[in-house]
Amino acid sequence: METPEENNALVVHESQPNKRRKKKSIVWEHFTIETVSAGCRRAFCKQCKQSFAYSTGSKVAGTSHLKRHIAKGTCPAVLRNQGNQLTPYTPGSGNGSTTETPKRRYRSPSSAYVPFDGDRCRHEIARMIIMHDYPLHMVEHSGFVTFAQNLQPRFGMVSFNNVQGDCVATYLREKQNVMKFIEGMPGRVCLTLDVWTSRQSLGYVFLTGHFIDSDWKPQRRVLNVVMEPYPDSDSALSHAVACCLSDWSLEGKLFSVTYNHPVGEPGLENLRSLLCIKNPLILNGQLLIGNCIAWTLCSMAKDVLWAGRDVVKKIRDCVKYVKTSESHEEKFFELKQQLQQVNSEKSLFLDDQSKWNTTYQMLVVASELKLVFSCLDASDPDYKEAPSLEDWRQIDTICSCLRPLYDAANILTSTATPTAITFFHEVWKIQTDLARSVASEDPFVSTVTKAMQEKMSKYWKDCSLVLAIAVVMDPRFKMKLVEFSFSKLYGEDAPAYIKIVDDGIHELFLEYVALPLPLTPTYAEEGNNENSMKEDHQGSLLSDIGLTDFDVYIMDTTSQQMKSELDQYLEESLLPRVHEFDVLSWWKLNKLKYPTLSKMARDILTIPVSSAALDSVFDTVTKEVDQYRCSLRPETVEALVCAKDWLQYASPEISNAVVKMEF
Repeated sequence: METPEENNALVVHESQPNKRRKKKSIVWEHFTIETVSAGCRRAFCKQCKQSFAYSTGSKVAGTSHLKRHIAKGTCPAVLRNQGNQLTPYTPGSGNGSTTETPKRRYRSPSSAYVPFDGDRCRHEIARMIIMHDYPLHMVEHSGFVTFAQNLQPRFGMVSFNNVQGDCVATYLREKQNVMKFIEGMPGRVCLTLDVWTSRQSLGYVFLTGHFIDSDWKPQRRVLNVVMEPYPDSDSALSHAVACCLSDWSLEGKLFSVTYNHPVGEPGLENLRSLLCIKNPLILNGQLLIGNCIAWTLCSMAKDVLWAGRDVVKKIRDCVKYVKTSESHEEKFFELKQQLQQVNSEKSLFLDDQSKWNTTYQMLVVASELKLVFSCLDASDPDYKEAPSLEDWRQIDTICSCLRPLYDAANILTSTATPTAITFFHEVWKIQTDLARSVASEDPFVSTVTKAMQEKMSKYWKDCSLVLAIAVVMDPRFKMKLVEFSFSKLYGEDAPAYIKIVDDGIHELFLEYVALPLPLTPTYAEEGNNENSMKEDHQGSLLSDIGLTDFDVYIMDTTSQQMKSELDQYLEESLLPRVHEFDVLSWWKLNKLKYPTLSKMARDILTIPVSSAALDSVFDTVTKEVDQYRCSLRPETVEALVCAKDWLQYASPEISNAVVKMEF
């Protein structure tokens, strides 16, 4: 039993302020307290063993200096063990509270202090919206407002109108850079027109410029997005092109136009007349018009699938029966193993009917597994009618018709810059195969291939001259491939068509010869090369000794020699057909040997064969601008689309920069 004295002593002891309680601050994970003398205790770092003042008599030093020792990284032991360093002190975690705000803030020496910049925040919000296609109204969404206010209370929230202005300002700033870039292009510009529709029946023409830079590298930039109220009118495309030419001062520099929208003869005449006025040369506009090869291939594929739509649906239903039931899929797999199918690794999948290549791939896989389908339980009410042998024969025919289209379209998606050279050979092969298939005695084959041949023949008629002239500009082929291909395609009539190409390329060359000062190409602006310093030095010497009129004299006395530059190129032996041949690099190396012809080759090799984006080559439906974008002003839509394209070409220092701000 406790005595009163003991009880009183206990009470006094519990009320004493010096009672050692459990310390909650995180610094005590890194420090220990030791008594060094009577009435004096010091805190020792567990890592570096340094000591710090803690208490002397009744005076307690506190823990702020201990926190700095850990948080600022001044502990030598921590610096030596960066890989396994102790958990740094986090302000506000000392007593477990999440709301305590410390009076001072300590930063790691590795992170530089950057003051808060509200304007820079608005600029980055605009870039974020542009680059990721976020809706402009997101800045007014309650979730974003709450997030931004908690992240940085000092940031003044912006409205829809504010961020719209910021996005347009970003577009205008980037446009100045693109203008300077295009002004420095030594050659002509080719345009592609990609027409999108909308639920409001408005049309949006995406105009992309293609050109070869001073280092002989292909470049492309989205230049304009023009809203056309009546996209099917005869003047829609010509109006969009006129807007682009005026906006970028490209009158006289346009070389070709490639489009993916059905255009009637009046529309083509409007476009051709406009282009001929702006470019009186260039074969009187014959090279200025071209259909999109992706659109042509897609149109042909749709014809094939429509002709066999009944049997295709039957196969799709069979695949759906297998893929939409786990038990059916397991049974199908067991049958495939029992029948020892060769392509056992291939699995069925349902197609996306908006992408014709997925339908083709589904039919190919299903056809290879037709024996397995024939063994499925036909008594199952969910299993539709099993395809007959005639059905599978039609599927094989459909696949054989789609295969060359699929292979050709894949070149567009697998090649960064598909050229007219490649597609001359692809189109010629398709033309030759179709000519043989049309004569088939099978009515289904004859019907399908006849519709395909009509569209391919129209494409060949409109674009064969462009494709053939591009082939001539390849030193591995020149006129020889044109002669060989035309002889196979046209038979006895081949010489007449070969002469059209030969006359066309010589006429085009003469037009380039007639350009001002053909013997003095401005190659000094075309990038640095191993001879640039030498050429500049020689040029300055000639100027110094008074030979500035020498070029004019050469033009007057050796015009015949300049005209034979093309013939000299054509008469030289063909280069070996190496696999990874870069035709642009070859012309870059030979631009001094062929000063005029290289200019013509550069423009011809710029011509794009497709206006479709890589992700829409196989689309069976027209691209549609979403309802939100349609609600914006056309100028805003253009700013968002163009700026997004241009920002991806920004210098690495800009695009990869990480802006560090203190919130």
